[in-house]
Amino acid sequence: MMLRTMITSTNTMSQLQQQLDTIGNNLSNSATTGYKARDVKFHELLYQQFNNDKLDRAPRQSPTGIRYGVGAVLGQAEMNWKQGTLQPTGRELDFAFSEPKQYFNILMPDEANGTKTVYTRQGAFYMSPMENGQLMLVNGEGYPVADSEGAPIVLDENASKFTISDGGNLTVSYPNGTTTQTQLAVSVLQKPQFMENLSAAYLGLPTNLDELGVTEQDILTNLQGADRAEIAMQNGTLEASNVNMSKEFTELISTQRSYQFNARAVTMADQMLGLINGIR
Repeated sequence: MMLRTMITSTNTMSQLQQQLDTIGNNLSNSATTGYKARDVKFHELLYQQFNNDKLDRAPRQSPTGIRYGVGAVLGQAEMNWKQGTLQPTGRELDFAFSEPKQYFNILMPDEANGTKTVYTRQGAFYMSPMENGQLMLVNGEGYPVADSEGAPIVLDENASKFTISDGGNLTVSYPNGTTTQTQLAVSVLQKPQFMENLSAAYLGLPTNLDELGVTEQDILTNLQGADRAEIAMQNGTLEASNVNMSKEFTELISTQRSYQFNARAVTMADQMLGLINGIR
């Protein structure tokens, strides 16, 4: 019995530590633009059922019998898709979605294929000078922002004013009065649970699609043509993270207490096992 208690508690403690890591990650990214909080839930591991004496007629609210479990395990971390608060910045190259599950496409270097597309809600963009005198639209880490054709967005060096509209259309104005229009690539995640968390800011497609039994089209949709009318985007605004600080701190305290309880159970079981061995 003491060994069972120790095994159950240590199994649960390892899973509680992972929950603490998830909560800590949420808290540390509470100020990260476009960050979506992760939530985890526990599932019971295997258990044994010991039925009570059938002659026991005592009234009870709990099910008949006694269950001896072996601990709990965390299920798959789920992302909270609730829209974050939109914060005005007044900066022309700050864009934010006002609809959940819509993502910008960013072109990131990849050793295998040269570049790969990753997905983000961070809309703080900048103009980066190129060697030929042109400008490229990039994010805060210098990665190119993709247009609707999957190519980097390159503009003339004298671009002076930028306006985004619903539909993901970027209008660029020049000092001579001319304008050009470019469509930003926007993807909608249909099955986000399959996406890989590359960092707090980026999501990527899994590399084992065949093993998962899904295709890229099952997981996300690249909005094209008439479907681009679904894109809801604002100019001069950034989306704050949707981390609920009070909820996270409440769960942090509750998880820490659960961890301490299980640690105490291990200590007491070890002491009782020592007493039993001493009697022998």
